[in-house]
Amino acid sequence: MIEDIFKSAEEDMKKAVNYFKNETAGLRTGRASTSLVEELKVEYYGSKVPLKQLGNISVSDVNQLTIQLWDANAISSVEKAIMESLNLTPQRQGNVIRITLPPLTQERRKELVRMLHKMAEEARVAVRNIRRDAKEMLEDLEGVSEDEIKRALERLQKLTDKYIEEINAIAEAKEKEIMGG
Repeated sequence: MIEDIFKSAEEDMKKAVNYFKNETAGLRTGRASTSLVEELKVEYYGSKVPLKQLGNISVSDVNQLTIQLWDANAISSVEKAIMESLNLTPQRQGNVIRITLPPLTQERRKELVRMLHKMAEEARVAVRNIRRDAKEMLEDLEGVSEDEIKRALERLQKLTDKYIEEINAIAEAKEKEIMGG
């Protein structure tokens, strides 16, 4: 029983960290990166799909992305998603859309760091909530000695600390990227 609770808690903590990692990948760092738009949701034949499913995305320059769309019918939806989500104006050439990223101002960098800190805190809270739920499950176990419960709770805390540290390390690296350009 204890192992099942651990396995479940660890899987959930991993998911929370991976979600955070994917979320931060979309934060601009002053260099063009395909991760900025890959997960951008685009209205396509009545459903929202990630942009990466609609074409090839590449970095054509340090501050420019190129999106080669497979379906010309998706162009206007992609342009709309870019304008609404990124607040940028894409250039269209046939089935190709180019996005030129303006240089990041110091003010914009600070704003991105604030967003990053908020996302990191949400990820830490998610991990702590998983710990809390697992702790309650451990404490409610029948037929398990207090010593076993105590050891399990210590192990759970170590697991929690490990994932919180991972979140902090990702956030720190991303902040350097954002501030360093």
